[in-house]
Amino acid sequence: MQKVEDALQKGSDISNHGMVLEDDPEYQLIVDCNALSVEIENEIMIIHNFIRGKYHVKFPELESLVHHPIDYARVVKKIGNEVDLTLVDLEGLLPSAVIMVVSVTASTTSGKPLPEEDLNKTIDACDRALALDSAKKKVLDFVESRMGYIAPNLSAIVGSAVAAKLMGTAGGLSALAKMPACNVQLLGAKKKTLAGFSTATSQFRVGYIEQTEVFQTTPPSLRMRACRLLAAKSTLAARVDSTRGDPSGNTGRAFREEIRKKIEKWQEPPPAKQPRPLPVPDSEPKKKRGGRRLRKMKERYAITDMRKLANRMQFGIPEESSLGDGLGEGYGMLGQAGNGKLRVSIGQSKLAAKVAKKFKEKPFGSGGATSGLTSSLAFTPVQGIELSNPQAHANQLGSGTQSTYFSETGTFSRIKRT
Repeated sequence: MQKVEDALQKGSDISNHGMVLEDDPEYQLIVDCNALSVEIENEIMIIHNFIRGKYHVKFPELESLVHHPIDYARVVKKIGNEVDLTLVDLEGLLPSAVIMVVSVTASTTSGKPLPEEDLNKTIDACDRALALDSAKKKVLDFVESRMGYIAPNLSAIVGSAVAAKLMGTAGGLSALAKMPACNVQLLGAKKKTLAGFSTATSQFRVGYIEQTEVFQTTPPSLRMRACRLLAAKSTLAARVDSTRGDPSGNTGRAFREEIRKKIEKWQEPPPAKQPRPLPVPDSEPKKKRGGRRLRKMKERYAITDMRKLANRMQFGIPEESSLGDGLGEGYGMLGQAGNGKLRVSIGQSKLAAKVAKKFKEKPFGSGGATSGLTSSLAFTPVQGIELSNPQAHANQLGSGTQSTYFSETGTFSRIKRT
């Protein structure tokens, strides 16, 4: 602490700014200060546990209401053995909401006043905790005053105070440069005491970065995105500073300007939806490419000759209808030949013919094998029994027509379809 106080009185030494960062004695002092701040924090926690153990007899509910060690030590030193908290002025030590809760809880507490010896030890421990906290603030002030030389780019993004806290928590600039951005975002994050209030507006998983000016000026809905962006750019700036890549700090200022522009871009309203223009009324239809699939589709859905006649009417001649007297569906020019019948010329399409041919060629049954009920014997009126091809016979029967079979003698017999 004596070295820190001497360095604060002397100021920064400009003559050493040309040497390597690790060889600079002032940088070594800053690294030692980072380690010292961690030791002071551990010592404060030990003293805090001692104070809690002693003061638990007097006010057991206080440790659940005031979590911060320094605030707890100040409140214990202020209250002492006082029973009526209305006589104790806690204004400035705690928030007004917490003061009200502490006052109401103290009126119903089951604690007893401390003996004089225990009270003196507790007050002495509080004084030591406050003295350590003051020393820690001096260390951080020294590190903050030298951050413009040690880490100019990092200080340009998050500020000297936050940069000093990040370095102190990480254990030095080199350790901070090796740390991923997701961990830099959590440096200094602590569980917040909300005293029963809602957690909807509280920011979780945010450390010292929430103390930066950029974070505070960002709208609440965008703060988590801004925090991740700040952590990423701070990590890059720390890596630049650890290698002395830009002592002037221009890189950090460029990063800060980039962060500002991105946050402004996030806040811009979405572009207005442009009205879709209507098509030109007399525009030509778009040309569609042809092909086998398109031709098949046109053939499948093409209008038939029967439908064409049904849609056409002859002048001066009434059309026939399904219900008569012009009621129901009209037949148009169907059946206008004079005999009162519907004359339709059925022409099989190419697609239907192809499907019929494919269906005919498709084998049915057990893979084309001959049925066990067929026989190769045919009965004729001339010779009685003769051999014939059962497969050909089956094909002729399946075609739906009567077949004529000729015998070897030149006579024929007609076999009717059963």
